[in-house]
Amino acid sequence: MINNLQSTTTLNNGVKMPWFGIGVFKVEEGPELVDAIKFAIKHGYRSIDTAAIYENEESVGQAILAGMKETGVSRQDLFITSKVWNADLGYESTIAAYETSLKKLGLDYLDLYLIHWPVEGKYKEAKIKPMVNQVEYHPRLTQKKLQSFCQKQGIQLEAWSPLMQGQLLDNPELLKIANKYNKSIAQIILRWDLQNGVVTIPKSTKEHRIVENSDVFDFELSKEDMEQMDRLNQDHRVGPDPDNFDF
Repeated sequence: MINNLQSTTTLNNGVKMPWFGIGVFKVEEGPELVDAIKFAIKHGYRSIDTAAIYENEESVGQAILAGMKETGVSRQDLFITSKVWNADLGYESTIAAYETSLKKLGLDYLDLYLIHWPVEGKYKEAKIKPMVNQVEYHPRLTQKKLQSFCQKQGIQLEAWSPLMQGQLLDNPELLKIANKYNKSIAQIILRWDLQNGVVTIPKSTKEHRIVENSDVFDFELSKEDMEQMDRLNQDHRVGPDPDNFDF
């Protein structure tokens, strides 16, 4: 049951992953990022998502260590994700990139290490099934076919850009649903993620927003409202298309 920030899903390999976390895409190294992660840990977040290409792993690491010290949370209580960038793909180079991320983060291990962008044809060749597929996912891009595939394969779907980079926060249809539950549009979208069985990692550097984003465990969207949100789908992306990118 998903009832707080420490609630977890069990991946296909038995590892427990929090349903809800914080992302740090496009947040630069420095005090603002350090404070954001410390706020998140203080307010109960246990999952933190970064990547080598974000160029902010050092600040994330500083914040994790400070947050643990200030709250008494142990490393084992946290779930830290980073990602290998395209230029570092390949057996030896990926291991080297992993070690570099660990050094920058000041950690002994990562809980999840993702291939940042897909490698053409590799899924058919792979002998080990991926545990998590992190994709752009929000009410304008519901990814139903992909979600069904992942469910059948035992792959956990995770949402990046769950709020569509803020583009949904003035949507009148979502506002109507949000008002029904006395919640914000962001909160009902994040609740929609969870009720769809999708791990979600919204980004914010503001303490009040970090707290507000996570206030999604005291209500449940009705079947009708879930379906109404599904109908907002337009297969519209705000990020690159993983089937057609050139970086």
